[in-house]
Amino acid sequence: MPTVKTMETEVKEVTREQLIKGLNEDLAHEYQAIMMYTTYAAMTSGIHRPLLKEFFEGEIPEELRHAQFLANKITALGGLPTTKPAPVKLVESNRAMLEEVLKAEEETIARYVQRRNQAEAFGDYGLVNDLEEIISDETRHKEETEKLLRGMTEH
Repeated sequence: MPTVKTMETEVKEVTREQLIKGLNEDLAHEYQAIMMYTTYAAMTSGIHRPLLKEFFEGEIPEELRHAQFLANKITALGGLPTTKPAPVKLVESNRAMLEEVLKAEEETIARYVQRRNQAEAFGDYGLVNDLEEIISDETRHKEETEKLLRGMTEH
């Protein structure tokens, strides 16, 4: 297959099936994020509970919008959206929850950058734009989590 030069790397030409598979991976992780934020909001404790509960619950609507977008795009491409979330790692301390969120956001950003490159190689420039907006959203989530972790001394 020929390669396509993108902003960050050369990517081999991408098939519709490869793009659908990648978007389904992203969808499984958005489901995971919804479950993680819901669970962590319920589990947070101590003096930081009010702030963290609000933070975790505040992320759920945006992750749900991402999931809805992905499911719609997958069907627009002729695929079937997954209904299986990626597994959620349960941890008990507030700090550990934030560390898991940070790790998940970093992995999510990397996946979406890869997906953006695949969308560009596939020639779906509307999807490229939509994914760049999601990358911006996830980057803001990551930065907010980093700020919360800086002020947290609990182990």
